[in-house]
Parts: sequence; C-alpha cells; structure tokens
Amino acid sequence: MTFTLFRRAAPVLAFAAALTVLAGCASVPRSAATVAAYQDAIELNGRIAISFIRDGKKEAMNGNFNWQQTPSRTDVSLNSPTGQTVARISVTDQAATLQQSGQPLRTAPDLDSLTRQALGWTLPVGGLRDWLQGHATDADGKRFTASPANDSVVTRDGWKIDYLGWHDEAAAVPKPRRIDVTRLTLGQQVDELSFRIVLDAPAS
Repeated sequence: MTFTLFRRAAPVLAFAAALTVLAGCASVPRSAATVAAYQDAIELNGRIAISFIRDGKKEAMNGNFNWQQTPSRTDVSLNSPTGQTVARISVTDQAATLQQSGQPLRTAPDLDSLTRQALGWTLPVGGLRDWLQGHATDADGKRFTASPANDSVVTRDGWKIDYLGWHDEAAAVPKPRRIDVTRLTLGQQVDELSFRIVLDAPAS
C-alpha cells in the first residue's frame, strides 16, 4: 500500500472524520479467542486508506495516523509518509477542531457539524472509538465483540465492519490488525464510502 500527501481541504477532512467515526493478511486457522476488553484510554498508530464517490467522481486518499483517546477526548494526528503532520483533529463533548497546515483553525460544536461546514454532507462519527478495539453495536442494538472466529458485523447505523487481520491471532485476546469498513450509501452526496485501517502492533 502506498501512502500519499493530501492535497485538498475536503479530502483531508473526510479522512479525519473517518478516523474519528472510526496490508493484506495471510489466511490462518480460526480460533475461539475473544478480543481484548474495551479501554477508555488508549493510544494507537497505523495507516488508513479511504475512498468515496462524490458527485459521480471517485476520490481516494491514504496516510498515517496517531490516535490518542481518553474517556472525554479524542486527538488524531494525520501524517504524510515522510512524517510531516498534515492535520490535527480534536473532539470533546463541547467542540471539534481541525488544524491543517497553512489553514485557519476550524471549530464546530461537534465533528458532524465540522464535516457539514467543509464538505456539505455529514459523515457519521464516534464509531471508531469502539471499532478500533474490536467492538461495535450491531443492527439489532446488541453489543458486538469481534474475534478471529466472529469477524464481521453490520452496525446499527449501517456500516459493515470486517476484521481481516489480527496481531498474534493465537493469543487468548488478539488485537485487531486490519479493519475494513464500508458504507454503501449515506443518502446525501456520497454514493459509496469505504476505508481500510491497518494498525501497528501494540506496545509490549
């Protein structure tokens, strides 16, 4: 997978929003292990590739990210392959802010409002606080916990999540490595949206 620098404000914000909502892997035998328990405070690093169709045109972008989460705040840094910080986004219960290199600070009451300001459509957010750790709320409103033997779910708000790779799959509590997320329609200007996340190995 090749990761490239973002070129326009709208794609960068779409990329950032996808991270806060939210490398192929060899086939290995399935196990009955469950994913690690959810953590309110966590730091993760990885890569993401996002693609979507808007106004009949397919757009795509790739990059690296650092995700820092506490019970009341999420901070995400988006970086180029050379390590240059392209954007920083912070989300709290009170506000969402986006700081892009060479751009004025954007602030809104929440990330949905921020995406509407910049893109004209709303990308559902918040889910990735769960999804990155292998948890979700399924279409029936029940709590879903991923494992190598139970690796796919459709969420209550219409996202399909596939856990296609794991760190140390043979461990008692393997952690997600690759996550593919797809939304076939958002009912607005985006006809198709999907993104692939590859998480670095957790610190030992």
